[in-house]
Amino acid sequence: MSYRTIYQIENETVSERFMLVVERIRQIPKQQDTEDGFRDYFQRTSEWICLTLEVLAMEKEGRLDNRSLEECEQLNKRLYADVLPENYDASYANPAYAVQKLGEGFGGLLSFLYTECRALAAYAFEGRIMHMTILLELYMEIYTRFCDPQGTNPEEIHRIIYWHFHDYTEITVTQAVRESVDPKLDFFTGIVRNADFDSLTYLYRYGEYITENERRTAQYLAGLPQEQIQAMADTFTEGYRMGFAVTGKDLAKKKSVSIHYAAGFERIVRKAMENFAAMGLSAIIFRDPVSSINGRGHGRRGCSSTRANRQFDYDHRNDSAYYLDKAFVERRLEVLRGAYETYKDAAGVFGGPAVQEVFGEPPFAPVNKKEAARFDGKQQQLNVYYANQSGQITNQYIKGEEKSYTMIAYPLPQIGKDYEQIFAQTVRLNTLDYMHYREMQQKLIDVLDQALYVHITGKGKNQTDLRVAIRQLEHPDRETAFENCVADVNIPVGEVFTSPVLKGTDGILHVTGVYLHGLFYKDLKITFADGMIRDYACANFKEEAENRRYIYENVLMQHETLPMGEFAIGTNTTAYRMARDYQIQDKLPILIAEKTGPHFAVGDTCYSHAEDTAVYNPDGKQIMAKENACSMLRKQDPSKAYFNCHTDITIPYDELDQITVHCADGSTIAVIRDGKFAVPGTQALNEPLVSE
Repeated sequence: MSYRTIYQIENETVSERFMLVVERIRQIPKQQDTEDGFRDYFQRTSEWICLTLEVLAMEKEGRLDNRSLEECEQLNKRLYADVLPENYDASYANPAYAVQKLGEGFGGLLSFLYTECRALAAYAFEGRIMHMTILLELYMEIYTRFCDPQGTNPEEIHRIIYWHFHDYTEITVTQAVRESVDPKLDFFTGIVRNADFDSLTYLYRYGEYITENERRTAQYLAGLPQEQIQAMADTFTEGYRMGFAVTGKDLAKKKSVSIHYAAGFERIVRKAMENFAAMGLSAIIFRDPVSSINGRGHGRRGCSSTRANRQFDYDHRNDSAYYLDKAFVERRLEVLRGAYETYKDAAGVFGGPAVQEVFGEPPFAPVNKKEAARFDGKQQQLNVYYANQSGQITNQYIKGEEKSYTMIAYPLPQIGKDYEQIFAQTVRLNTLDYMHYREMQQKLIDVLDQALYVHITGKGKNQTDLRVAIRQLEHPDRETAFENCVADVNIPVGEVFTSPVLKGTDGILHVTGVYLHGLFYKDLKITFADGMIRDYACANFKEEAENRRYIYENVLMQHETLPMGEFAIGTNTTAYRMARDYQIQDKLPILIAEKTGPHFAVGDTCYSHAEDTAVYNPDGKQIMAKENACSMLRKQDPSKAYFNCHTDITIPYDELDQITVHCADGSTIAVIRDGKFAVPGTQALNEPLVSE
């Protein structure tokens, strides 16, 4: 049973409702039933909705698969024109414009409604009439209220929105769970398998925003030898296989893998799907979320493309504030558990994600708008509560100790004129001799394992002064505190890491500029006391309160504090040199950036939900530092053990002064001195750091 059959069965249950609501919406642009102040909003929004209905008609008739490239491009522009930066100032998707035109009471609500309706485009390309019907009925109900001669008020509109999301949680949440574990929903895998790569029209079949990034990526890969495409796919899938092998997990028990990638990379993805099939794994690909209920705009997941407008995404990142309360959260958790119970067989054989990231987009520093939706204090607590509870539910059905993952990254053409050279250098990074790094990293670990604590200091404008406490070993001959991370789950090669002891981990972590989850932070400073964040600041905005809120929402993920979940030393100085040579330090993804200097993760440890699984380094020593004082609570009170986030913050080598091991006997050993590796046998790591 394919996705078409599945959706056909669902669609038949709402066919009459769909026809009725569509007939009414098509009349709106011709009517004058609303007050003058709202007429433009409903006419423009209804016209855009009618465009998605045209897409649906094309999908039903099979015309989406037989368009010329020019036709594809024209439709893509029409669907996304309204939210592009050059048009955004006069778009109802912009909450500031909506409030200006519609008033403070209705502006934010109707901007939210229009933004939510934009999911209709994705549903139309997939032929999901049931999901379109639900959303169209919400729109029509609100429009009808504005046509009432007695008028309406913001409270009534807010109430309609709330009950819509409450009533349809079972459908939306269940769909999201199924998409994540069920290979039978094969809309995306079907595109990858069947695409004619000689024509770029296949890129437009997704319904995603397509730019020169996607087109040029596809064209560049088309010009590479088939052997190189196969080699890149092999690196990707072998990393996934090794993730199971090195942690002693049984890959044979798994039947599926989810692939996350950017449009344009289908040649590699197709080969990766074939490789996974040879391992007995069916590919799962789902769409980057398009509804606020599933976290629209919160990073890239599934199949994605270049963002049409990152400010638009940022403005609507908290849209669920319009319906989030305790009753909704409890209902959603109830539905989530039921959805996993329904698909427990598929969830039980799901192996985990294989993620192909991209980098190269221009740096983005957002503008904070007072008109955008914001969570109040209670909602922030509910978000934390939901993340914790949903994480526990998910782990019951997709057990952390039985799954694995892999991640790799490639540049986008938007990175600049040296795109092809940077791409070639990135392929080189992804295939560095891991045995050579493993040997040098082991020498670092042999020194670090002697530490009572490690002292890290910055230089120049960098004010870092951190003391990180290290797990003490009872049997150093067969135990270690640091993992020797080579190119398996995290590609490229290049780091050693540990879960710090929280008590005794104190000081200031500072970076003059860093991008985290796609957002820029100027002079980010985090203060730790006994391993927990005590204070934080940055210099993005004029008001200190705005800076603190920015960090609270996007680094602390609305927790009052977070532990230092990881301390690591990145050893991939080749990646650092590549970034410096091409001046792309601000464009590197964290996957590569974390390998280019010492980094510190706030949130969960790298072993979250898998602390009790024995893990060994290549030298045979068992890794003992897999938990901290927070994650130790998992058996007594899981709600206090996990934070469901993990954000790496890297100090670049040119801002780094020293990393020094302080031993229990009072002696010290230099690991890095003046930004260079000082441990004997690691001098080769310094070669890329020396200017030619």
